[in-house]
Amino acid sequence: MSDRQLLVDAKDIGKRYGDFVALHPLDVRVHEGEFFGVFGPNGAGKSTFIKLLTGQLRPSIGRIEVLGIDAVADPQHLKANIGIVPESESPPSFLTPPEFLTFVAKLRGLEDVDGKVDHWLSWFGLEEKRDTMCKDLSKGQRQKVMLASAFIHAPKLLFLDEPFANLDPIYQRKCREWLLEHVAGGGTIFLCSHVLESAERLCNRMAIINEGKVLAAGAIDDLKLDGESLEDVFIRLVGHTIEEAEHLAGTSTEEE
Repeated sequence: MSDRQLLVDAKDIGKRYGDFVALHPLDVRVHEGEFFGVFGPNGAGKSTFIKLLTGQLRPSIGRIEVLGIDAVADPQHLKANIGIVPESESPPSFLTPPEFLTFVAKLRGLEDVDGKVDHWLSWFGLEEKRDTMCKDLSKGQRQKVMLASAFIHAPKLLFLDEPFANLDPIYQRKCREWLLEHVAGGGTIFLCSHVLESAERLCNRMAIINEGKVLAAGAIDDLKLDGESLEDVFIRLVGHTIEEAEHLAGTSTEEE
């Protein structure tokens, strides 16, 4: 990885709300061309992690640089230069899909806005919903609009939080294929999910998180003991207490 640009460089970042620790201090470094995944059960701290890295939350401790931008000091500049699909967020209720995608494309300064909007409406099978307000779309259709808004400018760095929620198997596969092509073409993806199948199919490196602590991180094959599946690794780590799991694996998400 030494010859690839470092895109995410976070040191000793943590988040607490009063006495509750949502994310214990950790380090993370992600390089250009990586497909990095963070996996854990519901409530493990994954969404907090991704919100810190994308400037949606301020850390209680630590420093974060993404694309060379200080995420704490200049979150708006950061958000303008990355793609984000937050968990459980919908497009604006009273815009139609093409209106929202047109707004996003113009905000990103793209050329051939109409062509790009038409392409992604077709790609996601939303042509018949062109005149439907987003509030009247199904959950799956709203998710497609959110994904289209993140894909439309082919960002150098894309953050995805449970991106396949509410998608049928056909579009889950289409999106996985597009994401892999994007990485093969030089893009970089940071994915948060509780679906281990996504790690096996997509990720170069991953971290397993629970109760706000990273239990293990590295290449998937390096996390497995003899004969283990990724599910076995997950159960072995998450099934233990935090203290036991830390004894079994390191807690840094940095590249060795």
